[in-house]
Amino acid sequence: MKFTYKHTLAACYSGYITQAIVNNLSPLLFVTFNRTLGISLEKISLLITVNFVTQIVTDICSSKIAACMGVRRSMVIAHLVSAAGLVGMGVFPYIFSDPFAGLVLSGILCAVGGGLDEVLVSPIVDSLPGSAKASSMSLLHSFYCWGQAGVIIFSTLFFTFAGIENWRILPAIWAIVPILTSLLFVKVPLLPFAEETGEKTSFRKIMLNGKFLLFCLLMISAGAAELAVSQWASLFAERGLGVSKTTGDLLGPCMFALLMGSARLWYGIFGKKIKLAPVIAASSALCVLSYGLVVFSPYAWLSLAGCGLCGLSVGIMWPGTFSLATEKFPSGGTAMFSVLALCGDIGCSSGPGLVGIFTGAAEKGSEWIMKIFPNAEASMSGLKAGLMFASVFPAIMLLGVILLSKKERKGNV
Repeated sequence: MKFTYKHTLAACYSGYITQAIVNNLSPLLFVTFNRTLGISLEKISLLITVNFVTQIVTDICSSKIAACMGVRRSMVIAHLVSAAGLVGMGVFPYIFSDPFAGLVLSGILCAVGGGLDEVLVSPIVDSLPGSAKASSMSLLHSFYCWGQAGVIIFSTLFFTFAGIENWRILPAIWAIVPILTSLLFVKVPLLPFAEETGEKTSFRKIMLNGKFLLFCLLMISAGAAELAVSQWASLFAERGLGVSKTTGDLLGPCMFALLMGSARLWYGIFGKKIKLAPVIAASSALCVLSYGLVVFSPYAWLSLAGCGLCGLSVGIMWPGTFSLATEKFPSGGTAMFSVLALCGDIGCSSGPGLVGIFTGAAEKGSEWIMKIFPNAEASMSGLKAGLMFASVFPAIMLLGVILLSKKERKGNV
């Protein structure tokens, strides 16, 4: 069989599905870990920290790893490590004396594989022939959303028909995806990156460029705006509508992922004729409005609709910022992508974290919060206050794109 660049794209799409699996499967099992393995919720929360720290370290080291081992070998290893982490999720807790240590090892393997995947897949797609780079990048990132929705839907069906007591089988089933993806990356054609052709711009020069620092701020804001809502969407559905955890996952994060993927798919198909910066600016403005709908709506179902609208509005932010950065710094190389991914991951961690902090602070000073949200119960009032603060992220995104456009106009004069 002759492999073409279409197969390379398919491998990259599958790579982003893998990333969605390793990032979203474990949180669906947190309660199960607590009940079946006797791991406290405090320890389980540490798994999130371990995942975040490992991904940050991987982001920092990924360009060096790719330079030492080569992109192809790095991608094959990334997916095999992800598969080992997924299989280990159901195996390690039962062969280690401390089940928590087994989950930590599984989480580290998944984070290393997913982190390498995140940094390297985008420059692979960017290096492929074709002029519609922004559309290709948006379409690529839509597959993360389809993967996230698929994880939630398939896992929910598995628990329904196979029983939650058989949860150990589920990670092994999902491990098939990265294993097949690794086999694809053994064969598909890859084009050299900027650093391999000798065209790479000095990384120091890029980092000292004020425009690139603005891109870093945009990536932080994009990650924070996205995760601040998606991490709390299930809770909105459960408490606001009084539905079960399963239904809450389907109405909350699953709906968010599907609408976010739809926005990326739309730009991937029609983006060739549309300028990217105005789309990001319009999306940021829509995101601010959707946060307002979530926070100030007197009806729970309307707040949940605001969560979905937020998914639609943030869809283009992350891949769009990547594409704008590669337009301005076409010879940035893997190191540039690793820094942008690092900034995005910082945003993904800080967004939900700051919502939690402000939610807790608001609940302590509940008197003034109840005045702002008189029709909401106390717990929902605190959460709405936290999200009210988080609306600063899409606002920063909007201001950043406007500032970037002004810099461009001045540069063209």
